[in-house]
This record gives sequence, structure tokens and C-alpha cells, in this order.
Amino acid sequence: MQVVVDSEQLQAVLRSYPAVLVLFGSPTCGVCTALKPRLLDLLEERFAQLMPVYVDCAASPKLSAQEGIFTLPVVRVYFEGQRFVERVRVFAVQALAEDIQRPYDLISAP
Repeated sequence: MQVVVDSEQLQAVLRSYPAVLVLFGSPTCGVCTALKPRLLDLLEERFAQLMPVYVDCAASPKLSAQEGIFTLPVVRVYFEGQRFVERVRVFAVQALAEDIQRPYDLISAP
């Protein structure tokens, strides 16, 4: 997962890749640390073209505030720079995968 620490870096990633998954988390958040490897496995198995990005909210509080992140974890999925999906706190990884599938298929179609 690419680590992003400021708004400029996040915007550069969103401009550079057609599909991006951003996990806002913290090393002290148990749910975040359990969710991170599950998301990476999901991307590896089903969404290889989705760029994974991690924002450590404890280390980057300014970015977290700018993005309106006040609870953890938060997962956002962007397609063509536009936010498509956002999941906050408690959610099923499988439900997230189902929400991503159709737009991902459109992006990755030849």
C-alpha cells in the first residue's frame, strides 16, 4: 500500500490512477489493522488494477481533517478521480467488493 501524508500527494495519486482505494486508519485502531490485510487480499484476488493507498490519520491529522475523517476506519474508492464508494467504521468487505465490481469492470474493460 502506498502511504500518503498530505493533500497534494493524495490528489496526485487520484490523478495518476484510474481506480484508487484509500484506507484512512491508525496503528492504534484494532479494526484498521485487521482490515488492512483483508483489503490487500481482496485487491490482489479481484481488483488488481485498483491502486491501494493508506493514510495514517495519527501521523497526518491535517489531511484527515481536510478529508472530513473523524472516525476510523474509513475506506473510499475513487474511479477517474471521483469518489464512488465510502464505507465508515463497521462494514463487510464482501459488500464493499460487490459495490466496486461493476464500475471496476467498466474501467478495466479492454
